[in-house]
Amino acid sequence: MGLTRTDGPLSPYAPTSVNYRIEGPPHKLLMHPFPRRVRAEFAGRTVLDTRAGQLVHESNLLPVLYVPFDDLDADVLVPTEHTTHCPFKGDAAYHSLVVGDRVAENAVWSYPQPTDEAPWLKGLAALYWNAADAWYDEDEEVFAHLTDPYTRVDVRPTHRDVVVRHGDTVLAESREPVVLSETGLKNRWYLRPGDVRVPLKPSDTHMHCPYKGRSSYSHATLPDGTVLTDVAWSYPEPLPESSRIGGLLSFTDGGDTGVTVEVDGEPA
Repeated sequence: MGLTRTDGPLSPYAPTSVNYRIEGPPHKLLMHPFPRRVRAEFAGRTVLDTRAGQLVHESNLLPVLYVPFDDLDADVLVPTEHTTHCPFKGDAAYHSLVVGDRVAENAVWSYPQPTDEAPWLKGLAALYWNAADAWYDEDEEVFAHLTDPYTRVDVRPTHRDVVVRHGDTVLAESREPVVLSETGLKNRWYLRPGDVRVPLKPSDTHMHCPYKGRSSYSHATLPDGTVLTDVAWSYPEPLPESSRIGGLLSFTDGGDTGVTVEVDGEPA
């Protein structure tokens, strides 16, 4: 989330409660060094290995790692005719990854002649995250995307009164929840399994968060037999920095779920 999304200072929706003005286009770019070694594997081969990665922040997008071409395995790069245009960065050229019979088409992009506003992109290239089979930040495998140094997660115990409802049915209630604050996102409230008042059944849905770990989802069954699909999630084995939410449950609210979360009698 960090600098360029939601209400970050480089977002188009930056707050007005400041005593400065940032001159420039509504769509902003910022590049700075990523401080650690990063590797990516494809078809059992290391196709990216860099100690000189650059993290590019772009309005409304997650940060993207760009690396010197020399840090990509030249033996597996095959140039293609594919091209795209970005008004802020220029015309992109593409390479596919080819290892044996495995091909990741147009997996790598670069800007051979970037715009005058982004000359520092010249000589750098980026690899689509999902094109690789695995990514490593130093020796730790990471998922979803690299962590952003401008994003943080804080977890705090509290005695706020949290009630989770679906219509007139209370799904869960706690006076000893844990609140998780993640930059750019609304607070999430985690409750103990014993605070849940309806049956939960584990689903096959899992997601990865680079700050919290691998989540597991559950369905909830209401007294009338209605099943709320993937309405609750937990982190059975969270990453160390989010260890306080281990085994606790949070609920998806808003949208079409029909679920609401109240904190001290007010909408969360």
